[in-house]
Amino acid sequence: MVLKVGDKAPDFEANDESGNKVSLAGFREKSSVVLYFYPKAETPGCTAEAKCFRDNWDSIKQFGATVLGVSSDTEEKQKSFKDHHKLQFTLLSDRDKRIREAYDAKGFLIPARMSFVIDRDGIIRGIHNSQLDPKSHIDFAIKTLKEIEPKN
Repeated sequence: MVLKVGDKAPDFEANDESGNKVSLAGFREKSSVVLYFYPKAETPGCTAEAKCFRDNWDSIKQFGATVLGVSSDTEEKQKSFKDHHKLQFTLLSDRDKRIREAYDAKGFLIPARMSFVIDRDGIIRGIHNSQLDPKSHIDFAIKTLKEIEPKN
């Protein structure tokens, strides 16, 4: 099923980089969520994308949003990636690709690079798909958050 803006975001549960269980439902009514899928930790495009989220952290936080990065890397690899690049946000290990499948973020030859902005009610308010421009995902996230969230 292809998701579109206005659809209810599929719930999920996965381990973060520290082995803690994280679910989308846990953020309902508390914050909007920027859920971004990336192919593989420590690759050039994925590192550039993660650094954009890191370097624009204040812009994300002014809207009270939560950022969740998802790849099929192990928890250990996610922790190493997070620590190496001093990332302030949560990275989820989707080893069985269930989250990627639920969001139809599978890709063709390599896993898709996609971002979803999900509001406090669990509704998808924006979808961005750009494999070749990893830095565009932060601009998309901030623009969409501006449309749906008041500044803190």
